Amino acid sequence: MKFIKTDIDGCYLITYKTFHDDRGYFSVPFNRDEFNDGVGYNVEFVQDNMSYSHKNVIRGLHFQTGEFKQAKLVTCTFGRVLDVVVDLRKDSISYGNIVRVELGLGLERHLFIPRGCAHGFSVLSDKAIFQYKVDNVYNKETEGGIVYNDSVLNINWGILKGQEIVSDKDKILPTFISL
Repeated sequence: MKFIKTDIDGCYLITYKTFHDDRGYFSVPFNRDEFNDGVGYNVEFVQDNMSYSHKNVIRGLHFQTGEFKQAKLVTCTFGRVLDVVVDLRKDSISYGNIVRVELGLGLERHLFIPRGCAHGFSVLSDKAIFQYKVDNVYNKETEGGIVYNDSVLNINWGILKGQEIVSDKDKILPTFISL
């Protein structure tokens, strides 16, 4: 595994090797010890999540607060997505920074998102399967979010304006400034 620093402190693009032959390929996308060495501390993932989405879907930007904050290790195992992270940690040197990374089948990479960041993704392919590990359980009372089309963040989701497919819940999330 190779850990590449991003513009958000503690957020890493992680690449891994894939071995191809006439049968297909083999890879080890996650190894706990290598992972913990790469991020510099022990992360104990407690749950795996997966979503299936269609082209032009935007999910996010979501986060958990308080004792239920979550670090995430995200990837796209089928199709292509544009993954987006926003640093919400006011004491961070990268507060307000945004990271945008394409993930998908054949790219052999993950993105590690530290606690205290908002996360979302848009689907660039016809269909996509998005998977991620979290280091804390979900708690409805501590969920938060930022509206996907926030004017201050001005995120380019890689989707033509007016073609976005966004849940009603995500359309009414607060703005970055109001947090």
